[in-house]
Amino acid sequence: QVQLIESGGGLVQPGGSLRLACAASGRTFSSGSMGWFRQAPGKEREFVAAISWSGGSTYYADSVKGRFTISRDNAKNTVYLQMNSLKPEDTAVYYCATVNLPTTPRDWGQGTQVTVSS
Repeated sequence: QVQLIESGGGLVQPGGSLRLACAASGRTFSSGSMGWFRQAPGKEREFVAAISWSGGSTYYADSVKGRFTISRDNAKNTVYLQMNSLKPEDTAVYYCATVNLPTTPRDWGQGTQVTVSS
């Protein structure tokens, strides 16, 4: 069992940036691929980004490619999502997850709210 705790969400203006973090504990973090998903009100949860255990492979949804960057620090058992050039349509609850690459989630965190609004 792995426990995932997200942080870093908040309110930001369009065009702004946020960095989400997901701290993992439990099952060995460095051996697992990780991902971020999001769910907007009234919509299904969708894939955002994923990263392999080594960090050598990354995957992105077309809607965030070029704006978001996923990374990880295995020494800190943490995965990050740097979000730049945020748009109102990025507003959602963002969830961290362990994944079977590239996009199949397994374990979920509790989520963190990101709101992009002026």
